Amino acid sequence: MRLLADLAKNAPLPMDVIFSAELFRHYKPDPEVYRGAVELLATQPERVMLVAAHESDLRAAARTGMRTAFVSRPTEYGPAQTANVAADAAFDIAVRDLGELADRLGA
Repeated sequence: MRLLADLAKNAPLPMDVIFSAELFRHYKPDPEVYRGAVELLATQPERVMLVAAHESDLRAAARTGMRTAFVSRPTEYGPAQTANVAADAAFDIAVRDLGELADRLGA
């Protein structure tokens, strides 16, 4: 949580909140993580979007009714990476980076 607090204070990112699975004492892909975030936001799952580079996290969020955005990180695990390189067609949005996501969302 401390790292997320430092990020929120120091990163030049326009954001309202950062959730961590630690808040819910469950870890992805446990549905309680996604449901907990929706509950804390006092909204419905379809009004929340999980943005991630890991397909398993996005699939789990989608199963709870959340929208999904895949952000490519093709060398996260080095140049020989084979998983999480291209988006699954089931995701709502697939982008190269967060700037493209912001553009696609009209932010």
